Amino acid sequence: MQAPSTDTAAKTAAEPAAGAAATAADSRRSVRTDIQGLRAIAVSLVLVYHLAPHTLTGGFTGVDVFFVISGFLITLHLLERMPAHPRDLGMFWSRRVRRLLPASLLVLAVTLAGSRLVAPETQWENTARQARAAVLYVVNWLLARDAVDYLAAENAPSPVQHFWSLSVEEQFYFVWPVLILVLGALARAMRRRPLPVVLAGLVVLVAASLAYSIHDTATNPPAAYFVTPTRMWELGVGGLLATFTLLRPGRIRPWAATAFAWVGLLAIGWAAATYTGRTPFPGWQAAMPVLGTAAVIAAQPPDSWRRAWLSPGPLLALRPVQWLGDISYSVYLWHWPLIVLVPAATGHALTWTDRGAILAATLLLAWLTKLFVEDRFRAARWGIPLRKPFALAAAAMAVVIGLAGAQLAEVHHRSERAAAVLAKGLAGKDPCFGSRALDHPKSCPDVAYADVVPAPIEAAQDKSDAYDNQANGHDCWAYQPSFPTKQCIFGDATSAKNVVLVGNSHAGQWLPALQQVAADQHLKITTMLASRCALSDVRQQFDTAANATACLTWVHRTTQRVVALHPDLVVMANRISVGAETDGTTSSEQLYLQGYASILRTWRDAGIRTVVLRDTPAPGVSVPDCIAEKKTAYRDCNGTRQAWLPPAPEQQAVQQVHSPLVSFVDLTDHICGPTTCSAVTGGVITYFDATHLTATYARTLAPYLGPILAKALGAG
Repeated sequence: MQAPSTDTAAKTAAEPAAGAAATAADSRRSVRTDIQGLRAIAVSLVLVYHLAPHTLTGGFTGVDVFFVISGFLITLHLLERMPAHPRDLGMFWSRRVRRLLPASLLVLAVTLAGSRLVAPETQWENTARQARAAVLYVVNWLLARDAVDYLAAENAPSPVQHFWSLSVEEQFYFVWPVLILVLGALARAMRRRPLPVVLAGLVVLVAASLAYSIHDTATNPPAAYFVTPTRMWELGVGGLLATFTLLRPGRIRPWAATAFAWVGLLAIGWAAATYTGRTPFPGWQAAMPVLGTAAVIAAQPPDSWRRAWLSPGPLLALRPVQWLGDISYSVYLWHWPLIVLVPAATGHALTWTDRGAILAATLLLAWLTKLFVEDRFRAARWGIPLRKPFALAAAAMAVVIGLAGAQLAEVHHRSERAAAVLAKGLAGKDPCFGSRALDHPKSCPDVAYADVVPAPIEAAQDKSDAYDNQANGHDCWAYQPSFPTKQCIFGDATSAKNVVLVGNSHAGQWLPALQQVAADQHLKITTMLASRCALSDVRQQFDTAANATACLTWVHRTTQRVVALHPDLVVMANRISVGAETDGTTSSEQLYLQGYASILRTWRDAGIRTVVLRDTPAPGVSVPDCIAEKKTAYRDCNGTRQAWLPPAPEQQAVQQVHSPLVSFVDLTDHICGPTTCSAVTGGVITYFDATHLTATYARTLAPYLGPILAKALGAG
């Protein structure tokens, strides 16, 4: 996803294989043109959203349309042939395997190869990791975990992350027939008709899933978008509709069908046109496209103008619309890898010409895949004997997992080689290595791309020990939604001199430099760190009010924890990653200033010495990705000091407090030149992502930070 921005990444919609249900209905029924038309509308929404997101900001709701369609057709099929034995389940899953896996595994294999050929090496690991999860139909859970990881959320979008919804559907396909089987057995045990019992069971499930979706969207929206429990109700609405259809067969009156169909289509269109990346989703907001889709399916608008002059049915039945609905599954599978990989291959952002070419290539590849892969493997002969599709699926899945594993092995090998080169560079006393090069800019030559350390593939993982979830046996970070208290010890744990490093991720990036200083001065380093939440007494604009409250509670709790600990020195650093909640009269920056000053006064009054580090320059784009893409032209990744340097309300806060106990330190001159901030400084890649210093570069700042800390400690 995105990664696209966090918003865009979160809304990366995938067609959930609703097309898989095209053959799920009983063979006695013809394909419903209204449902095929809905598929065409849904995939068109997704295509437009991904190709030109600003033109249709809510196009991600196409995925919700597909969920309802799948829930309806699959439930209808299961209830008409209600499973009663394990073999019935096996036959159902066999059909799903033959329908879904051949095309999806083909796209995954081709995408892995394409990624290896054209994508920057910094993205290979993430792509392979997600591809492996996609093969196993758990990539939605992997993306949910990454979405709440502040650093992982900034990853570039992978070309396979759109498989998240296919994973949701496959989990649905696994659970749903078992649920129907159990409810059918319960009905027999109770000597009741099966359909009312199934209906009651589905009502309970849909209500529970909807309640959880509303709660999780309000409290943990990044993960809520991807996880299965928040989406099950959408498929369940389709299931409820199928159950009602069988309980009360027969079509509604033509005039009512026309009204229902148009209202449903308008609801889908309204959501697509008005929803944005900032819309809390799914939650109750998903009801608009979900109920709109259900209305169109329930109406079953006639496909002839003679039967209903104003009906949208004939429009949905047009041959081009039906053709697009027919290939919609493969359209979705192919379009996103092309959107992600074409810019990597061309070296520039998508132009309108590129977008047109991607659209044409998507339709051509989808048509060929439908003709030579989907239809071929869907044939009945591939399902006989019953074990055959499962054996073939397991073999094909193993091949793709093997390809992903090979890519991960190559990444690991390159990382080990890069780490060896880096260790050699760190061991030397080169006066032009890292930040030291800025002391002698004229006498330090440029470094060739091949000699840059850490190598781009390694730089993305060159983070401080604070980012290691296993550091000292436990996590060192307070994450949303609850922001619990987290504390880790580094340096000399037996030292009587305790330095507390406190703040958000831009405090954590200083740990490698502090560890170098601690080794020289025999210091104990205690970290109190949070992800995104700046240590400022101000309410910050998180995705939900609960997260904002939890962040502010962490700020207050941590401030008092420092007072209770009363260390020899506090080192504080923060990045303003979200705005402050303003009243319209005071700027966000001013509120942060006041919040910093409030905390510094608390520590000053407690007699605690504090060093406030100025926030570091931020490129705004992934530096390792840029360097890996530009290679020998990596200097194109540089930026101006004016553009990269953020505001410094912390400096004004120190001035307001005006105490000898509180000092402000600006090391920007050791990160940037007078006018230019470099992606590579002294042969060292400066940032491991779009804003955070690599651990290697941070270590080269230790000679400049050490004397400052020694002076502050000596003064104490």
